[in-house]
Amino acid sequence: MSVLAAERIKLFSTHSPWWCSGLAIVIVVGFTALLAGTSSAEAGPLPFDLIGSFVQLGLMIVLVMAAVSVTTEYRFSTIRTTFQAVPNRTLLLLAKATVVALVAAVVGLVAAFGAWGAAVLLAPTGSLALDSPDRWRALLGAGLVFAVAAVLAVAVGILLRQTGGAVALLLVWALLAENLVRLIPNVGEEIQRWMPFVNADHFLTVGVGDEVEAASSMPFGPWGSLAYFAAIAAGMLVAALVVANRRDA
Repeated sequence: MSVLAAERIKLFSTHSPWWCSGLAIVIVVGFTALLAGTSSAEAGPLPFDLIGSFVQLGLMIVLVMAAVSVTTEYRFSTIRTTFQAVPNRTLLLLAKATVVALVAAVVGLVAAFGAWGAAVLLAPTGSLALDSPDRWRALLGAGLVFAVAAVLAVAVGILLRQTGGAVALLLVWALLAENLVRLIPNVGEEIQRWMPFVNADHFLTVGVGDEVEAASSMPFGPWGSLAYFAAIAAGMLVAALVVANRRDA
């Protein structure tokens, strides 16, 4: 518990977690409110999945926050002092990943429910009622996806140790690479449905029409996709712990 407390104090003693958390919430809630406030009745009811679209933007900022929480220590060489204080590197890095994941989960929940609340207030005629388990999953699941994504980002930060490289890799991976995979002839679509962030998005999606058909091509159902995403994050973290224990700080 003392290691967890130390990591919590260390995380919030810098400005970046506060700024990233606040920015993620403001972007998700703000953009949802903006679109809900400017929507017209003629355009039809506001789709529920609109909230999830902006939640994905917030997720990108949380990835940055999680990666920076690790790479900053390597950048300023404070990680050496940390390892001297806690020689058990595995315990230390697991504590760091746990703290960052908990913060990310809170940010995800606040952002998702804040966006939903703003949409309901500004577009009361929209189809936004929480009247199905899928819709509850889309909102409550934001916390789970943010937490898992934070663990993955911490693992990348441990492996690369450089802020620029870790952030660039995570954003290119999530925003670009998994979409470009689809363009590979013959096998692109098959490969894409196994991509981790595609599965995370599948978990958060409450699809209708064409989205239901697209979801049916996924290898797992929503909860299976979350488990698959979590398994990849856990595998990345295990690899990062092995590397951190074998190399010099």
